[in-house]
Amino acid sequence: MGLEVHVLGTSSARPTNIRQVSGSLISCDEGIVVVDAGEGFQSRFSNQRKRMKNHESYHLKSSKVSALCLTHGHLDHTWGVLPWLQSMSLDNRNQPLLIIGPTSSEVVDSLLENTTMPDDAPHSDLSLQFQFWHKLGGTSENLGYQVRWVLGDVAGDRWLEFDTSTGKVIQLPNQPQPQGWRNNRIDALSTVHTIPSCAWKLSTKEKPGKFDRLRAVELGLNDDQRAQLAAGDDVLHNGETLHGKQFRGANSQSISAVISGDTSEMAPGIAQLSGCNLLIHEATFLNDWSQHAEDYLHSTAAGAARTAVKCNAQHLVLTHYGARIKVPNDSIEEAKEVLSNTNIQVTAAWDGDRLLIGDDGLTNHLYWRDNGWSR
Repeated sequence: MGLEVHVLGTSSARPTNIRQVSGSLISCDEGIVVVDAGEGFQSRFSNQRKRMKNHESYHLKSSKVSALCLTHGHLDHTWGVLPWLQSMSLDNRNQPLLIIGPTSSEVVDSLLENTTMPDDAPHSDLSLQFQFWHKLGGTSENLGYQVRWVLGDVAGDRWLEFDTSTGKVIQLPNQPQPQGWRNNRIDALSTVHTIPSCAWKLSTKEKPGKFDRLRAVELGLNDDQRAQLAAGDDVLHNGETLHGKQFRGANSQSISAVISGDTSEMAPGIAQLSGCNLLIHEATFLNDWSQHAEDYLHSTAAGAARTAVKCNAQHLVLTHYGARIKVPNDSIEEAKEVLSNTNIQVTAAWDGDRLLIGDDGLTNHLYWRDNGWSR
């Protein structure tokens, strides 16, 4: 089924009369991953669900959400978390939920050693917000469904989990995945912002091609022989060796989507990728405000384009516009100038848009209009 991204907020810092703050979701065949949940997220999720029901006959269900991945702790990316968790409790959710985000190496040390938080830990660090939400009822015991609260030093690949039933912090061997997932995975990618931050990548695993059952039947193979070939094993039939790989079509390629969160251009975790099908990258500023981007560790549209070139993205989508950007036409033009000698496609997101990545890896950008989506 590929991947489908819903962009539910394209404004930076605060909502405007045409845009809401950050919040997106990525749907795959095993569930939904929400990336950031700024203020009012549950209302935006509900509105998108109604749009899908009315125009696509498809239900977006919060019960299908397997993970909430936070890019950093600024409130325009997190303030909607706790109300949404409590609403899912009222809806009698019983599916497990993974909540995961970045913190600093120093905070990981202090939590594991049960020492005082570092003096330079930002007041919006996710470790502080997690513990605050726990006190306000954001625990498995209070919500009535299992919630895993996980923080990580992304660059150092060190992860820990809050055990809210005991108050202890547990070190994990690696970054956890949503429960039950086998065919897809999420990965944190280190980024550069004013507080600990990361991007999130969702990727599908490469799948074996379709088994040519008809050919096997025509050759007169019995059930056991067909099962062996389907498993990739070789089979001896009438003195001839039949190779399992010759009965499979081409493998379906892995496809991936990356959502940057707030970051300066050329963030190391994104730039080091060898490719991705879709990169949704913040573009807070235009070129004439590039010094502000540098000072506050944000990105320009051109910087997002340079990052797309570096990581070999197939399609770049701009988002997270500053208040000075009313319509992102100039953002597109500045990005296109950087991409002029490449095959990278670039589009600009609006609230409610959908991005469909097919099994062929190509992305279709569907723009939300009052009467539905259009290309």
